[in-house]
Amino acid sequence: MNNLHSNNAPDSSVVRPHFIFAAVSLLILSVMIILADTNLLEAYFNNKIVAITHMAVLGWATMVVFGALYQLIPVVFETALFSEKLAKFTFWLSGFSVLFLTYTFWIGSYSNLLIYAAFLMFISLLLFVINLMLTYKDSKLKNISSKFVITAVVWLAITEFIGTLIALNFKYNFLSEIHLHYLKIHATVGLIGWFLLLIIGVSSILIPMFLVSHQLNDKKLSYAYYFINFGLISLSINWFFIHFANIDLFLWLSIVVGIAFYISFVYESYKKRIRKVLDIGMKHTMISILSIVLPVMISLIIMMSSKLEYAFLMRATTLYGFTIIFGLITTLILGQTYKTLPFVVWLDKYTEWVGKTKTPLPRELYSEKIAGAHFYIYLLFIITMVLGLVLDQIFLIRIGSYLLLLVAILYNMNVFKMIFHKTKILKND
Repeated sequence: MNNLHSNNAPDSSVVRPHFIFAAVSLLILSVMIILADTNLLEAYFNNKIVAITHMAVLGWATMVVFGALYQLIPVVFETALFSEKLAKFTFWLSGFSVLFLTYTFWIGSYSNLLIYAAFLMFISLLLFVINLMLTYKDSKLKNISSKFVITAVVWLAITEFIGTLIALNFKYNFLSEIHLHYLKIHATVGLIGWFLLLIIGVSSILIPMFLVSHQLNDKKLSYAYYFINFGLISLSINWFFIHFANIDLFLWLSIVVGIAFYISFVYESYKKRIRKVLDIGMKHTMISILSIVLPVMISLIIMMSSKLEYAFLMRATTLYGFTIIFGLITTLILGQTYKTLPFVVWLDKYTEWVGKTKTPLPRELYSEKIAGAHFYIYLLFIITMVLGLVLDQIFLIRIGSYLLLLVAILYNMNVFKMIFHKTKILKND
């Protein structure tokens, strides 16, 4: 964990609010899934699923990512964040925008409120992108990991630009294709370009660090970078301008090959690890990486099966999104929270006491029993929801939704236990 410490690290007041908002968003998200009920088995573009998706990717996942990135920037870029004030302003604007946008989708106000909500969301994300770009400009370290991160930030800007175009189109109808066509591009660019590339970039530093793995083949990361970006750029251009469906599978396979190189890098890190016992954070992380296989398989089935029943295709598409958001992204976030937030709080509370007296360890700032409990409950949630979507069984969906609510409650208990931790100085023996 000492490798996460840097004199360039931002003040904890920049990082902590993001984890608080994200934790509460996970709780709201679980309630939304319960309220959505049978909508989850309908077409993936209904109001409730669109609202849930945006709360998941913006209120929950992206907020945690913003907070974690602010802490990790000194490690990834070897420089201080360009502006902490801008980061704080961005947080408040993003928080309001997420709630406004989610509410807009939930009530289906596409021709009225959506354009305003989307514009605010665009501005907030653009401010984040500007802050990170200016930070990267002063970076002393521009290796493959930092290249993944900054490229992901570029894809975030593109994702939000496309989303804003879609919102404008609901009111002014200037795009040539139907909304679902651009929604497909928006979702693919966001999930692959923003989240997947960011996950690869950050995890390529943190996984070897936490596992204590050395002499790894970084060329695998370079191959992953170029294969994924080639496939994603080509797909986006094809879907926007060319519309040549026959090459979609080939371009998607380029992304799949890139993912395979990344998984190979993680496997090599795991095999060469010195730290043999995995803590709760790394258990989440390893399962998250393994879960990438699921959306890859589902996407290939969808792309290669032109004769799928419509109802099944809709559920398969929902399942594809679910396995990325909850299988990969959320599983990783749940684990990495316990690698990042305890250290942020510990630095804030105990830095001045280091070397003077005994202090608690970062992992002692949260309950390992609670973390362990929601780890297993979350696995049960994933299994139940996947079965519910595949078998078209609403009772399984309902069971899964309440399991997620329990996970959210337990996760919030630990997050707030860390956030409100009071300094405890231990007596020397």
